[in-house]
Amino acid sequence: MHDRRNVLTPDALAMMDTIARSGSFAAAARELGKVPSALTYSVRQLEEALDVLLFDRSSRQAQLTAAGTELLHEGRRLLQEMDAVANRVKRVASGWESTLSISVDDALSTPTLFELVEAFCGVCGEGERQGPATRLRLRSDVLAGTWEALVSGQVDLAIGVGAMHANPGHIELRPLGDLEFVFCLAPHHPLANATEPLDNDQLVHHRAVAVADTAQRMAPLTVNLLPGQDVITVPTMRAKLEALLRGLGCGYVPEPLARPHLEAGHLVQRQTANGPRTAELHYAWRAERGPAGLGRALQWWLGQLDSPQTRRALLERHIGPLR
Repeated sequence: MHDRRNVLTPDALAMMDTIARSGSFAAAARELGKVPSALTYSVRQLEEALDVLLFDRSSRQAQLTAAGTELLHEGRRLLQEMDAVANRVKRVASGWESTLSISVDDALSTPTLFELVEAFCGVCGEGERQGPATRLRLRSDVLAGTWEALVSGQVDLAIGVGAMHANPGHIELRPLGDLEFVFCLAPHHPLANATEPLDNDQLVHHRAVAVADTAQRMAPLTVNLLPGQDVITVPTMRAKLEALLRGLGCGYVPEPLARPHLEAGHLVQRQTANGPRTAELHYAWRAERGPAGLGRALQWWLGQLDSPQTRRALLERHIGPLR
């Protein structure tokens, strides 16, 4: 029997992740630049060392057993922890994180975000003409997905998290501001000329457009949808806006994002019996303990977010300069 510690390597755990994500040994082999037989051999080594079956041999796909699912879950957690350890070691040596991961809620201003990214990349060291040796990883999340990315350790900073989540105790939270959402639809939509306020008995008969919550493990949030209502689910707020402009449905969008379309007459705002919708948003990060403290890259971003002008721009300025 193979020694468990010798077999449970980062490469083996990453291989399991690739097989599960790609859905087959052949696809995983192509991604890893190996032949399928090499992956099969490595999986058998794992199974022999752990004395379990990791994949269901009766399935034509790479179907995990319960034991394989548990190994995949714990393996992903261990890989994240390894990355975090390497990051902390790098930070102790230089003060700059090797990688800084940031989740930004999809409803916030993309132009403002990338102005911050541009400024960060231009930060210079002492007498150096290049920016800090910190790689940025940006991701866009929706609703509970932004909070999940932070508490699960996938990101170091989350911008645009709601106020309804339970704090596990190691998260620092600061207010970003309130974001108003307005109920919009196209001028040719059947509800465009209906008597206001629109009540739920009217709305339930008309298709809604919703952005999918990106949470994978936490319970996803459903906002402003009625039981029995037809729904088109889209991946981003910009996709939702496009669907509304085409008259494919109705729904709430951030007022600053809808404003130019409302002013141009491409969308109309309608009042509903449920009243206005305002999201109370925050930015949050995981508190660090020990001699390393917060890295310089995270400190830089927190310093920017401490500015009321920056926070306001993230909430309100959805149109940036053209280049």
